[in-house]
Amino acid sequence: QVQLVESGGGLVEAGGSLRLSCAASGSIFSINVMGWYRQAPGKQRELVARMHSGGDTNYVDSVKGRFTISRDNAKKMVYLQMNSLKPEDTAVYYCNLNVGLRDYWGKGTLVTVSS
Repeated sequence: QVQLVESGGGLVEAGGSLRLSCAASGSIFSINVMGWYRQAPGKQRELVARMHSGGDTNYVDSVKGRFTISRDNAKKMVYLQMNSLKPEDTAVYYCNLNVGLRDYWGKGTLVTVSS
C-alpha cells in the first residue's frame, strides 16, 4: 500500500524560507508524477508544483521564481524549497503521487507565513 508522509511545515516570517519533504513508501511504478498541492482556509485545493519522474516540472504562476520542486527517485522522495514566502502562501500543503489514473495523498503539513 502506498503511503506519503510530509514534513517540514511550520511558522515562518514573510520573506523567509521553508523546505518541505515527502517520503513515499510502498510499491510505486517508476513512471509517475509527484507534486505538492495546497489548501488555504476557505479555498479549494490547488496545484503548487509537480514533477514527472522524467524531470518535467509545472508550477502555479504565483510561486514561479520562488519555489523549487525536486525529487530523488531512488529514495522515493519529493521536496519543495520555498523561498521569499508571503502570507498568502499560508496553507496546508499536501504531497501527491499520481500513477496513471490513481492519486495518492499525504495527510498534509501546515505552513504559516506571518506578516
